[in-house]
Amino acid sequence: MSMPWYGVLPEQWETHRLKFNYKEVDHRSQTGDEEMLSVSHITGVTPRSQKNVTMFMAESNIGLKICKPDDIVVNTMWAWMAALGVSSYDGIVSPSYGVYRPIKDIYNPKYLNLLLRTEEYRSEYMRRSTGIRSSRLRLLFRPRDEQDQIVRYLDWKVSQINKLINAKRRQIELLGELKRVVVNEAVTRDGDGWSQFRIKAAATILRGKFTHRPRNDPAFYDGNYPFIQTGDVARAGKYIREYKQTLNERGFSVSKQFPKGTLTMTIAANIGDVSILDFDACFPDSIIGLIPNKETDLEYLYYALFSMKTDFVKEAPINTQGNLNVERVGAMTFYIPKIYEQRKIVSEIENSTVKIDKLIDNLNDEITLFAEYRTRLISDVVTGKLDVRGLVVPEYYVVEEVSENEDVEEIEEMEDTE
Repeated sequence: MSMPWYGVLPEQWETHRLKFNYKEVDHRSQTGDEEMLSVSHITGVTPRSQKNVTMFMAESNIGLKICKPDDIVVNTMWAWMAALGVSSYDGIVSPSYGVYRPIKDIYNPKYLNLLLRTEEYRSEYMRRSTGIRSSRLRLLFRPRDEQDQIVRYLDWKVSQINKLINAKRRQIELLGELKRVVVNEAVTRDGDGWSQFRIKAAATILRGKFTHRPRNDPAFYDGNYPFIQTGDVARAGKYIREYKQTLNERGFSVSKQFPKGTLTMTIAANIGDVSILDFDACFPDSIIGLIPNKETDLEYLYYALFSMKTDFVKEAPINTQGNLNVERVGAMTFYIPKIYEQRKIVSEIENSTVKIDKLIDNLNDEITLFAEYRTRLISDVVTGKLDVRGLVVPEYYVVEEVSENEDVEEIEEMEDTE
């Protein structure tokens, strides 16, 4: 027997259609009190409480679908991107999601979760372009003892990789704090020619836009217009030079394009991150665009707002889930010298922080390599390309997780309920 993306399977392996081992269920919450779960291509099935969700939320959770541990849950809007997983939780999910409950106890849930989220399966979902259909999807089946060994081995190896990634992330955080101290000292001097201005007096502030609901409707994406999210701003550094998502003409019609050179700032999720667009782009209302006036240097404005991140976080009102708005940002103040002095300060900052930036870039490159290795290792082991039968796994080891950067608004927005 063979599978299109694998080839001929070893003799002891089988493939099972999903529908023979799982049945679709549609049980609804009567109270809405169960834990709310989210389903994404990055984190699989996780409690929504673990994420900083700032998007549209239904007024009541009554009528949402109930899922149980070991259920396969599929975010149908983004199934083609592998926005699915095997749940480890009792909880509730959007009524538009698919929930599949095991009929037979033949799969280790952790093994199946890893298998369904491999790049090979993701490629198959995209090839079909219709997401998950229980009548068509074939599950790669291996003897249960082999599944259990795979889970033990990957728990151990992935924890080792995660430990390295977390250590490098801590180094980046420390370097970022050091850079913020340097920048703060440079832009908060109160000397001759320095004046205190509200941000709205130094720049035009415009809010991003994407009016369609649900926001993750695939009919609006994959076109010619770059579309950035809060995570793109957070990861970018001084300039946003790349993007991973685009809008088509339909998406562009409900959004707003900002020109290259716009200073972007996140006002939801990861509040107060700033970066300068290096290309024309659209973005949602969780990001604002600032266009400096002729007396304000763009790069100086970037560094001034970069130094104010803690202030922006403090300014965010708790009763709006930590969101800022244009009015609050615009009313905040900072010091601005004459334009020639601003440019001089920018030069001083960049000379002082060039080594810090280089170290951060190197650490980010290393994290990317470790993450790519982790993905490849998981895929090779769960699909049998790397045989771990007989390999000894330590009896005791520390399981270490890493938090994954995720644009909550891109994947995790609740669909409007009936």
